[in-house]
Amino acid sequence: MDGSLSILFCLLACLAGPLLWTASSQERRTRAPLPSAADIARLPRDGGLEFNRLVFERSPYLQQHARNPVDWHPWGEKAFELARREQKPVFLSIGYSTCHWCHVMEHESFEDHEVAALINRHFVPVKVDREERPDLDAVYMQVTQAMTGSGGWPMTVILTPDKQPFFAGTYYPKSARHGRKGLLELLPEIAALWRERRADVVKSAAQITDVVREQGRETPAELGPELLQRGREQLAGRYDSELGGFGAAPKFPVPHQLLFLLQAHQRTHDALALRMVEHTLTAMRAGGIYDQIGFGFHRYSTDREWLVPHFEKMLYDQALHVLAYTAAFQVTGNAAYRATAEEVLEYVLRELLDPRGGFHSAEDADSEGEEGRFYLWTHAEVLEALGAEEGELFARVYEITPEGNYREEASGQRDGRSIPHLARALAAWAAELAVEEPALRQRLERSRLALLAVRARRVRPFKDDKILSDWNGLMIAALARAGAAFGEARYVAAARAAAEFALAHLCDENGRLLKRWRGGEAAFAGTLEDYAFLVWGLIELYQADFEVRHLEAALALNGEMLAHFEDEAAGGFFTSADDAEELLFRHKEVYDGALPSGNSVAAWNLLRLARLTGRAELEEHGRRTLAAFGSATRMPSAHTLYLLALDFALGPSFETVVAGDAASPDTQAMLRAFQERFLPHLVLLHRAEGDEPPITRLAPFTLEQESRAGKATAYVCRNYACHAPTTDVAQALRNLDPKSWE
Repeated sequence: MDGSLSILFCLLACLAGPLLWTASSQERRTRAPLPSAADIARLPRDGGLEFNRLVFERSPYLQQHARNPVDWHPWGEKAFELARREQKPVFLSIGYSTCHWCHVMEHESFEDHEVAALINRHFVPVKVDREERPDLDAVYMQVTQAMTGSGGWPMTVILTPDKQPFFAGTYYPKSARHGRKGLLELLPEIAALWRERRADVVKSAAQITDVVREQGRETPAELGPELLQRGREQLAGRYDSELGGFGAAPKFPVPHQLLFLLQAHQRTHDALALRMVEHTLTAMRAGGIYDQIGFGFHRYSTDREWLVPHFEKMLYDQALHVLAYTAAFQVTGNAAYRATAEEVLEYVLRELLDPRGGFHSAEDADSEGEEGRFYLWTHAEVLEALGAEEGELFARVYEITPEGNYREEASGQRDGRSIPHLARALAAWAAELAVEEPALRQRLERSRLALLAVRARRVRPFKDDKILSDWNGLMIAALARAGAAFGEARYVAAARAAAEFALAHLCDENGRLLKRWRGGEAAFAGTLEDYAFLVWGLIELYQADFEVRHLEAALALNGEMLAHFEDEAAGGFFTSADDAEELLFRHKEVYDGALPSGNSVAAWNLLRLARLTGRAELEEHGRRTLAAFGSATRMPSAHTLYLLALDFALGPSFETVVAGDAASPDTQAMLRAFQERFLPHLVLLHRAEGDEPPITRLAPFTLEQESRAGKATAYVCRNYACHAPTTDVAQALRNLDPKSWE
């Protein structure tokens, strides 16, 4: 890079640097509803005087911006054709409907006519819902992190008309604050740079693209059990031994870290691994990050104590938490973990279930223009709802005080409102109050239900009712795993209904997945995560209800993923398909953040499908995927779903077939014996009675594995070498002990 371009690149990078100030509090407001579909259809193509082009979009996030004076375009070739014709750069803004800071930036800037005039005069503005287009989000997030050292939403990227970035950042206010520039200062400077040094900017944008593309290249990984140990040690090094969780404020719960630690405990009997899990799960359930009144987890805790959350609720968080609490119950037998998993599912089935069977995406943090307003309580409100005696008890136990524990955003002062949480265990309260714990629980539960009824009359946060393939895949997995572990048929039934919805409404005529369904329309090509997460859900569903069609669907979608996403040269999978829209580069990710990566889940799926079907080539693809990501070996604690897959690959893993009449009590009892236990290295199949039951088409090795003497019979195999079949449940479980193979 020559000297002048180096200076230009530094200028752009400095302009784009992370802005970490706090925005002023929003005024309370509500959004006017959009017109009816018939009225929208009569609008001119640019939206007319009241709207912009986003009024025609199905995304709730894009619709939120349909009344902005910014002349927004959806992502598409028309916007870039306009940019080329008018020789303007593109102002790209990426966010999602329940993003608090996206709302702040919209209200401060995109609803402001002065800012809008600058954007419209100098740029072609494009708005993207990251949940509909994670492929775009992944590419430009990689750019933003490379240019600024951090990332987040809303994401702000300035592009040439050829989609190459030359400026990137996240949230920007309207005006300068704390010595940093706002949009009123930045936009004219960027426009002048484009006008006066366009050739240099275009050249710099191409170089930025090359640098980011090169940063994404992977080196091969060396795989072995020492990687699992390093991952555990790294998590232990960040473990908050006083308050649970990992690191300091803000605390982001990552349930797949806990799943990994549970498997580490099983492999090595490491007491610390289990203690980290139990401490974290208990602290989160007691904290303000958990909705103590209506259940379900908020996105993350802004403080170290798990007290003050970022209040949005995401479907994927609920699913991953259910998986972690269910596994912890299986390992420990602690009924509190099962209760938490069931409470979260109660929330999901009550608030996020679509009547057609799929699940909505999220609930906002804000209501009436204020974050958290729906969830906060004053001491007086609790007493009014419950009466003096029960109200004082509930307020005392859940720390709802006259002065409050919640600090108002703008002033930083307590305003008399509280976030319900449990600073002490109920057993300790029962002892102090000299009452039996079950009686105390009953009283508090009656009060909780009364407060839930009162809260239902408040203005609810906005619900994003789009149905996403990948997040529904996670919820199918969670429901199926919980249903199997707890013996709860209603959870399995809900998982089945969601799977049927996805296969009917989120698949095209060629068997390819689509990303999003809303209002009767499915749209956008599915990404790697859609295939990987839905296959995960279908695998769990098969092992919960043993309907062969679910395993068949998993194999079919897995085949489409291999055909269209695999990097045949270097291993692993790209985020976008080989026939999808061409972006700056084909992104490939293995980092397991709030959501596990598609590559980690794909590798795990491939290994388990190989064991379920006996297809060795699937295992080869899975191992090749793990070996493709040297970056995972440098910081294994940031790749814990990847470590789950590696743990399965290292084994020993077991293929277990239960043969017998599905309706007979002994078959159900034997299947339940495996399902209710924490057996992460096990794949479980059911072979029905008959000469050639359907499972034998997909798993031919089951053909000869028939029931004995009319009784349910277990075949416990390791690398397809099997113990003698047994009709005794206890013996079948003993056959899982690695020592029994020595």
